[in-house]
Amino acid sequence: QVQLVESGGGLVQAGGSLRLSCIASGRTFGHYAMGWFRQAPGKERELVSRISWVPGITYYADSVKGRFTISRDNAKNTVYLQMNSLKPEDTAVYYCAAPESRTPVPSNFDYWGHGTQVTVSS
Repeated sequence: QVQLVESGGGLVQAGGSLRLSCIASGRTFGHYAMGWFRQAPGKERELVSRISWVPGITYYADSVKGRFTISRDNAKNTVYLQMNSLKPEDTAVYYCAAPESRTPVPSNFDYWGHGTQVTVSS
């Protein structure tokens, strides 16, 4: 079974930075895409970023383009989300997710972490 564990959330002032990490276990990591989602209170879950196992293929929501960067270290079975210039509207629980399929750009995610809280104060 695939298990995902997020870390790196916390409380930060507007304009600050955080780096989220997600460690995956249970299968070979290098040929699976990975994604980061977030959900704020009273709002729908949102895809924030996605990284393919094909080098260079990434996705960012318009709201985070230019501020967030997704990356991966296959040797450590880890995906990262570097978040810069944080805004209060970035406040949410952030979830790491992985697909069952090995397609380079998956449309469905099947495995989820428990989430890490990010709170941005004004």
